[in-house]
Amino acid sequence: MHIMKLRSARERVFQVIAYEIGGLLVVVPLYSLFYQASGEESLFLLVCLSGAVLAWSPVHNCLFDIADWHLSGRVASDRPHLWRLVHASSHEVSTVFLTWPLLVWIGGHDWIEALVVDVVLSLFYAFYAYVFHLVFDRLRPVRD
Repeated sequence: MHIMKLRSARERVFQVIAYEIGGLLVVVPLYSLFYQASGEESLFLLVCLSGAVLAWSPVHNCLFDIADWHLSGRVASDRPHLWRLVHASSHEVSTVFLTWPLLVWIGGHDWIEALVVDVVLSLFYAFYAYVFHLVFDRLRPVRD
């Protein structure tokens, strides 16, 4: 009989913070350049978006790990590529509902433009999530 192994709370916090910092290092300059926003404005908006995602990510990742365990009996670090794509996509789709209003209220975008910005950010982060989690799991696999 297999016992389900999850990452510790400390490991989850480390994982999420590393993920968000890496994403911000890439996205803030691109957003600033594309929308001719100051670096400070871009950083503030994207840190607010990041905060919303930081609150949601551990919940999403744990729920996904539990669902994956129940469906397949495997731990997160043994997840095949297709399920990594499902994981990254489900994360990004769910975060749109958290971040779309923030792009309107803080970013000053209208609802349609905010949705477009959110979708572009989500596509970037879906790709980034796949690569990040693949590398993270190789560097820090779930251990017994």
